[in-house]
Amino acid sequence: MRNRYPGTCTDCQTAVGSGEGVVVREGGRWRTYCAEHEPRPTPPARGDHPGWHTSPLLGFDSETSSRDPDAAFLVSAALVDREGKARTWLVDPGPREIPADAVAVHGISTERARAEGRPAAECLEEISQALVDHLSAGQGLVVFNAPYDLRVLSYELGRHGLPSLPERLGGPPAPVVDPLVIDRGVEPYRRGKRNLGAMCEYYGVELTDAHTASGDASAALALAEEIGARHPDLASVGLTELHQRQIDWSLAFARNRQEWLDRSRPDHGIVVDGTWP
Repeated sequence: MRNRYPGTCTDCQTAVGSGEGVVVREGGRWRTYCAEHEPRPTPPARGDHPGWHTSPLLGFDSETSSRDPDAAFLVSAALVDREGKARTWLVDPGPREIPADAVAVHGISTERARAEGRPAAECLEEISQALVDHLSAGQGLVVFNAPYDLRVLSYELGRHGLPSLPERLGGPPAPVVDPLVIDRGVEPYRRGKRNLGAMCEYYGVELTDAHTASGDASAALALAEEIGARHPDLASVGLTELHQRQIDWSLAFARNRQEWLDRSRPDHGIVVDGTWP
């Protein structure tokens, strides 16, 4: 983050005026750097310890019609394992049109989805059952930015008169592993973007076929494994505990974000939702 107070660059020892450099938390201390010597963040070293990241995780992702989960409908979805085996779905939107801006992201046109896809209710039932089978066995489901994908799925199930995941599971979907939330929890002060592409670059994960459900699901699964491999203390907790920590981290992030918005933009009118997953 930008330095609010003047200081001295830790690297070159030159004076750094207020707002002219950055402060970085290192070893429990805040250190000032000039713009030229701002350090490039690197993840902790990778270990070979066991943990939840070595358990039978599956990655899930969906491509949709909108960034707004309340309005979006499902276009495609994928469930993948660490060997690269994938179960995929392409959904026939019926009378609905996939907007051009969504097509520009994932490349699936309305015409293709209608010609090659299967009925939405049929796909939604299969997707839900696959997720329920995995979660019911106590195994982790990896979903990057889980509230979005699970909310879209929830609304779509409701639109088609199908039981929700909580109704099928007898409670909220768990255990879910969200690399975005975990990364914010273990490295809250790291500067830079935390979208899927940026996090893959940071952790050295290859992102192929970006903006396809199978490609993004595979990348999210690899990210979860990398985070666990680089944080042995976190990897040692059970999936149930990890799930609860993500609930807490998400609420803390939303609270901090809300406080920042209220302080810096008093008339913003935004309510930051910390509900997870």
